[in-house]
Amino acid sequence: MLTLKMLRDDPEKVIERLAVKNFDARQIVYEIIDLDTNRRRLQTESDAILSDQKKMSAKIGQLMKEGKKAEAEEAKKEVAEAKSKSAALLAQAEENNKELEAKLVLLPNLPCADVPLGKGAEDNVVVKMGGEDPGLPEDALPHWELAKKYDIIDFDLGVKLTGAGFPVYKGKGAKLQRALINFFLDRNTAAGYKEVEPPVMVNAASGFGTGQLPDKEAQMYYVGLDDFYLVPTAEVPVTNIFRDEILSDDQIPQKMTAYTPCFRREAGSYGKDVRGLNRLHQFDKVEIVRVEKPENSYKALDEMIAHVEGLVRDLGLKYRILRLCGGDMSFTSAITYDFELWSAAQKRWLEISSVSNFESYQANRLHLRYRDENGKTQLCHTLNGSSLALPRVVAALLEDNQKADRIVIPEVLRPYTGFDYID
Repeated sequence: MLTLKMLRDDPEKVIERLAVKNFDARQIVYEIIDLDTNRRRLQTESDAILSDQKKMSAKIGQLMKEGKKAEAEEAKKEVAEAKSKSAALLAQAEENNKELEAKLVLLPNLPCADVPLGKGAEDNVVVKMGGEDPGLPEDALPHWELAKKYDIIDFDLGVKLTGAGFPVYKGKGAKLQRALINFFLDRNTAAGYKEVEPPVMVNAASGFGTGQLPDKEAQMYYVGLDDFYLVPTAEVPVTNIFRDEILSDDQIPQKMTAYTPCFRREAGSYGKDVRGLNRLHQFDKVEIVRVEKPENSYKALDEMIAHVEGLVRDLGLKYRILRLCGGDMSFTSAITYDFELWSAAQKRWLEISSVSNFESYQANRLHLRYRDENGKTQLCHTLNGSSLALPRVVAALLEDNQKADRIVIPEVLRPYTGFDYID
């Protein structure tokens, strides 16, 4: 979340930057400032009363020594009144703080200066394109028909077992999933990311730390009996590894990667947007997470973008990289780049990765800091990226590599699949 210092130092700048995200922050920003001013006033009054109370307590002892019992009793009454007044002030301060924190978490992260203006996906900026069009014939099949033809993904069986959005992978389809997960993890670890295997359920503190709660609570699956949430992405448990930590200067940067199944309740749109693998409630994803010093985080972002691009390029797929406009960015992000693959059979772009810098927004919620060379604690910057989300990668791989009687597996995956094609 934003720090109070940001709001105190330049509230108009905060309001101006949040307008880029189409968020009108004026009222809430000044409500927070008023609450903060009141909080500090209450604290000052409480401190003054405590100071007078200490002096009065010392005076009572002196009066008792001098035998002035009546005056000592009066002083005791004053101390009791001071204690009562101090307790009332502290109760007010506690309520004030709760209201302040409840409002502060409603403010999204400030977009950085490079974020373009815009209201939605149509205003995102294409910064790079790569790969070649596979040149499929007009009668090329979409992946859901290919999945049925070669019996590698069963969407109807998923509906029987659970519901829509929970496919069952079979035979070479299941092995392709496992191959992609291992390929992505191997490439990530080769790039210096430490592999971890986190839980796929988290507590509310973890959801709050990375910004999913309270903003995206309706999109998360909730396990009410134990008060846990199924993870929407490995970003949540992996970033929370560092919650409430003060890292030493030589512990930064941190680079981690993890595979998890991911769970999202969002229904999305209708028609072709949710056909087959286009939008699922459960899917597999490999994630990369970094914790950086503020001065290095944008260099790290560039490295992450280049890394994800290398994965997509080596799969031989046509892709583009978008810089998201303010209106299409997430609540917590300072800047986000999306990767999309071209589905030649569906004739549309499919998002397969988001790479984001959150600057200090998540770190402030996580209480994640580092101690610099001068011994002073500073908020870290956090970043994460999909590396990669499997469903739409599989969709593009199946569609773009289809032949009349088979689907050709990209060369880089063959050591992992153990087969060259699906037939």
